[in-house]
Amino acid sequence: MREHRLAGRRALVTGASRGIGAAVARRLAAEGADVALVARTLDAHPTLPGSLRETAAAVEAHGRRVAVVVADLSDPEDRDRVVPEAVAGLGGPLDVLVNNAAAAIYQPLLDYPLRRRRLTFELNVHAPLDLAQAAVPAMVERGEGWVVNLTSASAKHTPGPPYPADGLRSTIGIYGASKAALDRVTNALAVELEGTGVRVNAVEPRMAVLSEGASVLVGHLLEEDAVEPMEKMVEAVLALCDCEPELTGGIHVSGQLLERRGVPVRSLDGV
Repeated sequence: MREHRLAGRRALVTGASRGIGAAVARRLAAEGADVALVARTLDAHPTLPGSLRETAAAVEAHGRRVAVVVADLSDPEDRDRVVPEAVAGLGGPLDVLVNNAAAAIYQPLLDYPLRRRRLTFELNVHAPLDLAQAAVPAMVERGEGWVVNLTSASAKHTPGPPYPADGLRSTIGIYGASKAALDRVTNALAVELEGTGVRVNAVEPRMAVLSEGASVLVGHLLEEDAVEPMEKMVEAVLALCDCEPELTGGIHVSGQLLERRGVPVRSLDGV
């Protein structure tokens, strides 16, 4: 696999202040891409490590151009400016869109407030599609582009009865429903774009990835053998940011994708 295989490409990564988004942004920059970073806050979070400033510095350390867009992706008006600002900051249209930002609010359905339901679908479904609608026309015009949506195994139905007694499966209904919708949107968009050179895929971790936010939210509910390294998810996303036109419309699992394509897992140390 060639070095700096994303040289000359421009990418946008949402949720890039920490976790998978920040790691993906650094990895894209290491492969030669200029990167636009999107998240709600520019500076350090009061309780979680990481910030847009830190990710931007890591991208610049690779000698790449960086654009920082502070935006609340759950707000339709706010997200309307994301792609135009990213294009202006990077000096040209996007080649790669990585929709990583997500809302994960876990609680039982019977007392799940409408406001939280709307927030979840705004961020997990409408925002990825809105950003794709803004970025993809330029990709189609150039005959090439990559859209990668980060999804979750929670989109799948829980088999049973009997159903698992753990607390997590009884509280992820809305989150899982939003990811199921994102999976369907991913496939439908790929169908629409077949033959244009634009690839649209989704990828989910084989097991939970304990990013900073996930560790706080569900870390106490997970056994050690139910967690996968951040590096696997990052390499899977990267593979879909540089895949051939025939690989489109799929809902992939990180480890399986890497094994199928013979992609080694690279350490994030120093990236």
